[in-house]
Amino acid sequence: MDDDAEMRDSLRWLIESVGMRARCYGSGAEFLQRCREERLGEEGPGCLVSDVRMPRMSGLDMYEAYKAEGGELPVIFITAHADVPMAVRALQSGAAEFVEKPFNRHALLERVQRAVRRDARRREQERALKELDRRFAALTDRERLVLQGLKRGLPNREIAEQAEVTVRAVEMRRSGLMKKLGAASLADLLRLAWCVETRTPPEEPGE
Repeated sequence: MDDDAEMRDSLRWLIESVGMRARCYGSGAEFLQRCREERLGEEGPGCLVSDVRMPRMSGLDMYEAYKAEGGELPVIFITAHADVPMAVRALQSGAAEFVEKPFNRHALLERVQRAVRRDARRREQERALKELDRRFAALTDRERLVLQGLKRGLPNREIAEQAEVTVRAVEMRRSGLMKKLGAASLADLLRLAWCVETRTPPEEPGE
């Protein structure tokens, strides 16, 4: 996003020179409108590259509006007139980078690629958490009861006494919930439960 057509064309050429796709917008308002119409950013990993000082709507105002509407792409802000308050606001808004003009084009390209990789990791982590949620949703009430006991550090016998079932029944339920969750050990099971509760992605996507 930049109100300078030559700068937009230059950045498009730079990004496309390494095989990446680029879309250009002359204003923040234009970008936000296209987001609403086409749900931009949902088709795959990416990032925004935006000038800060633009007529009517600044890059910072655009990004804050974009985030408020649920947008999650990282942004790299470019400006020729940076100041400390502006930089602080940009970083607080979630900016991936803050670059001052004139900038090294190859360095900017590296920042773009880094931001895209960051967005790809975020998407993969979200997919991993959704898969975990799906697996936990498949647990029966009895399996959840056993899981709660295991999270409290209770042995199978004590869990059985509290549930008024046999130890063998607890063992079978424990085996069933571990199979559903894809846990290879008790430690793995507890880690996955912690991931769901804290919304922390598992170390390996899909675990």
